Amino acid sequence: MEQQLKNDLLLRASRCLPVERVPVWMMRQAGRSDPLYRQIRQKCNLPLERLFRTCPTPMLDTDVEWAVKISLLPKRIGVDAIIVYKDILTPLAPMGAHFRFSPGPVLNPPIRTQSQIDALEPLNDPPIQLEYTGQVIRSLRKTLNEELPLIGFAGAPLTLAFFLIAGESPMKRGAGISEKAKPVFEMMKDAPKLLHELLDKLTEMTINYLNYQISEGVEIVQLFESIADVLSWQMYEDFALPYHQRIFAALNSDAPGILFAKECPYVNLMHQSGADVLSVGKCVDLRKARTETGDSVAFQGNVDNDILRDGTFSDITEAVHTCIKQGRKTGHILNLSHGLHRDTPFENVKHFVHIAKTYQDS
Repeated sequence: MEQQLKNDLLLRASRCLPVERVPVWMMRQAGRSDPLYRQIRQKCNLPLERLFRTCPTPMLDTDVEWAVKISLLPKRIGVDAIIVYKDILTPLAPMGAHFRFSPGPVLNPPIRTQSQIDALEPLNDPPIQLEYTGQVIRSLRKTLNEELPLIGFAGAPLTLAFFLIAGESPMKRGAGISEKAKPVFEMMKDAPKLLHELLDKLTEMTINYLNYQISEGVEIVQLFESIADVLSWQMYEDFALPYHQRIFAALNSDAPGILFAKECPYVNLMHQSGADVLSVGKCVDLRKARTETGDSVAFQGNVDNDILRDGTFSDITEAVHTCIKQGRKTGHILNLSHGLHRDTPFENVKHFVHIAKTYQDS
């Protein structure tokens, strides 16, 4: 008989069930802002493509051990869930798109032609093609011993297409869109059929990938549309929404699904995705969004990640209290507008979690 999770706040919140308090976790919580992470990276001395498995290098047991150790780092600060340490580009490797990191992701040549899209391999056998991911999940589940839920994730098809077509990160360091992303917008305008063919392939891969993670033991999954902030309403409706809908409709219903769309103001379109949880940015009025969706879906977010980097303890406390009041107790997961900045003081990260867990209704 399967054990019950000792802390299932996140899962109950995602289903809009009663909770004792609002659960909290952060995107990029096991990463660059944590001094222990930096120490581990220095100690293991492995390139990110090995840890993320975006390369064809043979897998070693030690690679799995490092990924597990990094994934579990945030447990010591009291978060209510652990997210698997990997990259949204990980499942592209078995398709034939091997990104290396120098220091950001690079694919040479980028994927821009019919023949290149046709050459991408399907993800039909995840236990073989993504053996590493399965081993990391199984090891995490065993180590956690049902203490906390485990979050799996994938990049949304359009976000992955941006990386493939640009051949690198489509985002500038800091904010905004890179010039390298220009061919994506050109394809939307001049060759939409070709782009849809790529998105179709990526959607089938993503469905298989997320369901594989669920079969290996993750209890909830998140879909990352990390380029949503540069999309017009029409672009989102044409090239993002239909694929979100296909993915969430095809997911194993045992695991709730979260849609993260970075700083996306189109909450109505996000709501049409079929996701159980909408992860919104600082551009969204959380109280208004809850009213407009009729409390039919849970929300995640929307504390400004800049406040954690630049603010005082008092600023962070105020932001957390405001977010919890606006999001209310039921159907709300406290998180950030996006991932933690690499230069966020770790004391601020710990304060964010502490304030979230000690918040009292006034």
